[in-house]
Amino acid sequence: MTGSDRATTPRTGGVTEAGGVTTAVVVGAGLAGLTAATGLAARGVDVTVLEARPRVGGRTHGLPVAPGCQVDAGAAYLGDRHTELLALVKELGLDTTPTTMLGAGRFLLGREDTTRGGRFPPLNAVALGDLFERLDELTTAVRPDAPWLTPDAAWLDTLTAADWADRRLTHPDARLFFPLFLGEMMAADPADVSVLHMAFYLRSGGGVRYLNAFEGGAQQDRIAGGAHQVCERLAGRLGDRVRLDEAVHAVHQDDDGVTVHSTGGAHRAEVAVIALPPLPADAVEYRPAPPVRRAGERTARGCAVKATMVYPEPLWRAHGLSGWSVNAEGPLLSTVDDSPADGGVGVLTGFITGSEARRFGALGPREQRAAVVEQAARVFPMLPPPTGLHITDWVNERYSQGCYAALRGPGDWLRYGPTLTAPHRRVHWAGTETSTEYFGLMEGAVRSGHRVVAEVLARG
Repeated sequence: MTGSDRATTPRTGGVTEAGGVTTAVVVGAGLAGLTAATGLAARGVDVTVLEARPRVGGRTHGLPVAPGCQVDAGAAYLGDRHTELLALVKELGLDTTPTTMLGAGRFLLGREDTTRGGRFPPLNAVALGDLFERLDELTTAVRPDAPWLTPDAAWLDTLTAADWADRRLTHPDARLFFPLFLGEMMAADPADVSVLHMAFYLRSGGGVRYLNAFEGGAQQDRIAGGAHQVCERLAGRLGDRVRLDEAVHAVHQDDDGVTVHSTGGAHRAEVAVIALPPLPADAVEYRPAPPVRRAGERTARGCAVKATMVYPEPLWRAHGLSGWSVNAEGPLLSTVDDSPADGGVGVLTGFITGSEARRFGALGPREQRAAVVEQAARVFPMLPPPTGLHITDWVNERYSQGCYAALRGPGDWLRYGPTLTAPHRRVHWAGTETSTEYFGLMEGAVRSGHRVVAEVLARG
């Protein structure tokens, strides 16, 4: 028999809490998939998790920067409203550490080369205030539980955020700052997302001010030692039921169950959970086909590349700097101090987002490194070159196809929103893109996993 012909026979599950469901296959070993898998396993369901990568974690990823020290090359930040993630962190015996923002920031915006306290850029305060008021008006009007039912949803889902900016923003400082803000918040080029998606994303995440804040906001803390540890510890509970290097290419259903075909064989179960971003999820062959796909022609990849710059220690602090910067020109549109709490090594994370991420991703490795080092020298001329530099390109990552999350383009929410979480017979959908709470964040991924567990428990 060929690998695709072999069928994995599930262990007998016996009586479970899952409404008679005894076996499940979960596709994807990120936060959503592993939350769903461990939740089902805890209720007696025999679960198999299939992961295409040689590691668990999905869009969380630990990057070694010093002996015994890893930092986040993927999702990193959380705040006090992220209650499900915080409960999971505590349950797994992990700790959080504050994101350090003490000191002055650096701002290279057009002709401005400024060092000043805090994070507010040296731009026209009235113009930026007007920008944020306009964004607040949009976000408060959207329905976070069902954005496609928002008043004027059809119109808002037709316009791109770039269209909106062209019509609504007149001051050059607001027009300069808007794409930088959207890149930091959503890893989006304004031309890629509908106004409805922009408003929903900001509302879902807690509002403009909460999402944009460190202290008291969505970026207040990090998981000490890296967010990837959450997935590693969840996977540890499942043991050999997590199978790495098994890319799924087909999911076939019949009246009696579902067969998930991967590079490792065929896996039979009563239900399947697809915990993949929309674009990779659509690359799977489904029989029968779902009535509506997971993504459309205008659905774009989240445009984020992380440049992790390593120093012997957080040298910028000795110069009264926080490590925070905002820059009008790329590749590094912003930087933040991601050093471990003990300060034993210095880590500056540079964010390359939006259209800049696509341009950067098209460069060769040498060109990428040279561009980052050259810009870091301009932004922080008082620092020596980094002793280490790591580039994590999520735009071109095969199994994620973007980060922080998929970007819903014009027409996407009205077409795909109503079926966002609706099971397709024996197939259930998970992932941060299926959560109307904290969409695009780790919290959204965890909540989607909990939702799927409840769905499976409710099956007859």
